[in-house]
Amino acid sequence: MNINGEHTPTLVLGGTGKTGARVVQRLTERGLPVRIGSRSGGLPFDWDDRTTWAPVLQGVRAVYVSYYPDLAVPGAPEAIGSFAELAVAQGVRRLVLLSGRGEEEARACEQALRDAGAEWTILRCSWFSQNFSESYLLEPVQSGEVVLPAGEVAEPFVDADDIADVAAAALTEDGHAGQVYELTGPRLLTFADAVAAIADATGRDIGFTRVATADYAAALVAEQVPPAVIDLLTYLFDTVLDGRNAHLGDGVQRALGRPPRDFADYARDTAATGIWNGK
Repeated sequence: MNINGEHTPTLVLGGTGKTGARVVQRLTERGLPVRIGSRSGGLPFDWDDRTTWAPVLQGVRAVYVSYYPDLAVPGAPEAIGSFAELAVAQGVRRLVLLSGRGEEEARACEQALRDAGAEWTILRCSWFSQNFSESYLLEPVQSGEVVLPAGEVAEPFVDADDIADVAAAALTEDGHAGQVYELTGPRLLTFADAVAAIADATGRDIGFTRVATADYAAALVAEQVPPAVIDLLTYLFDTVLDGRNAHLGDGVQRALGRPPRDFADYARDTAATGIWNGK
């Protein structure tokens, strides 16, 4: 059942990003009207510019909420709460939040969204597989050496396609309101395991080296990475990647009635695109 009606759009915040673009694709394939809220495409939307919030919400009944750069940054709960309250005031009935697994700061954002009064669904996600192909780990994979402050702690990498499938269902179908879905892959891998799987899929020699967090941060500074991004990455590796997420969630199975996609399948299909070919 589609709650939005034939002509009422679903708003997808971050609709040009890793998960948002996939959500847009799925809704469009169902023949549903979609409105993209983004700094780089669709209607202008910026979390730091509240004058952009109301225009994208006009006439909308459901919203996919993804916060940039991350729910762990200062001020995120206040922004999420204010946006959700405005959304409800403008007639939005359903909110689906992309959240982080094992992040206490993200829990505060989740509660702020719940308190707004709309139907809500929380997608509590582990580390994205697509970080190796659509984000900051792409270039290291292409160069043949991934260097990270990540040790033997395992992570249940989740595929962004699974996230989008769950999000599309939660935005348009009954039965997902009030649910917190823990979205993970079907098995645990260390970052070294993940890099090895990519190497196997590509047939290339791709190494993995563990470094101290301070050395990793210094290398990012040398590459002129913005300080806020460095702080976020070091927080994720030092704090979130401490073993707290080294267990599987059942969110994909509960939401979709099927198992989650395995990292090896992601690596095989991504390798076939040629994006990991050496530089």
